[in-house]
Amino acid sequence: MNEGVSRRPTAAEVRREFLEFFRARDHRIVPSSPLVLPADPSLLFVNAGMNQFKEIFLGTMQPESRRVANSQKCIRVSGKHNDLEEVGHDTYHHTFFEMLGNWSFGDYYKEEAIRWAWELLTEVWSLPKGRLWATVYEEDREAERLWKEVTDIDPAHVLRFGKKDNFWEMAETGPCGPCSEIHIDIGDQPAGPEKVNSGSPDVIEIWNLVFIQYNRRADGSLTPLPQKHVDTGMGLERLVAVLQGVRSNYDTDLFAPLIRKVEEISGMKYEGEAATAMRVIADHIRALAFAIADGVLPSNEGRGYVLRRLLRRAVRYGRKLGLKEPFLCDLIPVLEAIMGDDYPELVRHRSRILEALRSEEESFAATLDRGIGLFEEVVKQVAAAGGSVFPGREAFRLYDTYGFPLDLTRLMAEERNLIVDEDEFHRYMEEQRARARAARESAMREQEKEVVSRLVEKGVQST
Repeated sequence: MNEGVSRRPTAAEVRREFLEFFRARDHRIVPSSPLVLPADPSLLFVNAGMNQFKEIFLGTMQPESRRVANSQKCIRVSGKHNDLEEVGHDTYHHTFFEMLGNWSFGDYYKEEAIRWAWELLTEVWSLPKGRLWATVYEEDREAERLWKEVTDIDPAHVLRFGKKDNFWEMAETGPCGPCSEIHIDIGDQPAGPEKVNSGSPDVIEIWNLVFIQYNRRADGSLTPLPQKHVDTGMGLERLVAVLQGVRSNYDTDLFAPLIRKVEEISGMKYEGEAATAMRVIADHIRALAFAIADGVLPSNEGRGYVLRRLLRRAVRYGRKLGLKEPFLCDLIPVLEAIMGDDYPELVRHRSRILEALRSEEESFAATLDRGIGLFEEVVKQVAAAGGSVFPGREAFRLYDTYGFPLDLTRLMAEERNLIVDEDEFHRYMEEQRARARAARESAMREQEKEVVSRLVEKGVQST
């Protein structure tokens, strides 16, 4: 994208300019919610800006303000939004990211959302208009008309797409509606419409404007909502890369200082396979620090196990850089310098973050070498037999004895051109769970017998 933008704002400036733009348009600026919402235990981590407003969209809560904007901390590592395997291997997937968003709860609607988005992108941030594309739901003629009436976008750059790309749903039933996405062409040569929504790295989505106007019933039918809402989301990391004129999110000031620090402590350069390892570490330390600051600690269950997986994955990649001593704590001052002003919880909970990282990293380091020894033994056996599959029972043994998450064993196996028998792994895992359930039930029966026995001793008759 040769024409580019005239200035290169920092990530902090981009975040602030977004919020100030909407503050000037009567939006209440609300803080990011924690990464864990106590009111929604079904959600592992907050993974979108709208999570904290879910009850408003469902109509079970009244908003304090009808216009809201914020920058929301998010983590996506599992389920529908599982980006973990791509992290580090490309330049734009992340476990932790920020989502810039503005919302209207029964207030303004499509016209203002479209006009303001265009104004912010082209007038405040000076993105080249000829490089921007807007997509609309094929049945949403109103949004298509508004793009052509209230902005000066090239009419040929407004494209219709189907439900898969341009219709948003919270779940199988409930609030839903069409959306309009804004894409930017960052290629060396101008792209045609065929590259939009094609997965091309040259044309990327930067902002999604969701117009929530229907309720989907159990039978699949749509009925109009009594109030229409706007829910928009724009990934800060990708936006900053565009505004700073770089193709990789890791080349922005959100990640580059972390990568430079890893270069410093490892003595290696950010290139080749080392670059992948450095990207993984730079990404994972952000997720780890923010989650720990919000009260999640590494453990063997639920959210804690997600952190344990991330930390062990980062440590494993650190080993590829020759980092055999604990190193993650060395990155925390760098992360604070990047994000501490906007997220003071990083500074406020520094001791908790450092203690959790140090303890977990030291604990894993003690078992990592032994686990790698077992792994190497199995690899030799597979090679001697001329095989290409790493046995699931051995992957389970690594998990059960040495705390190796399956994705860590998978990563190590892939480096040796082996495939882990994951079906067998999960069979062993289920057998262990069945044994644990049986043991718990047996213990409960013994406790019940003991209680009854004590009651009988006290003269209480059983029924």
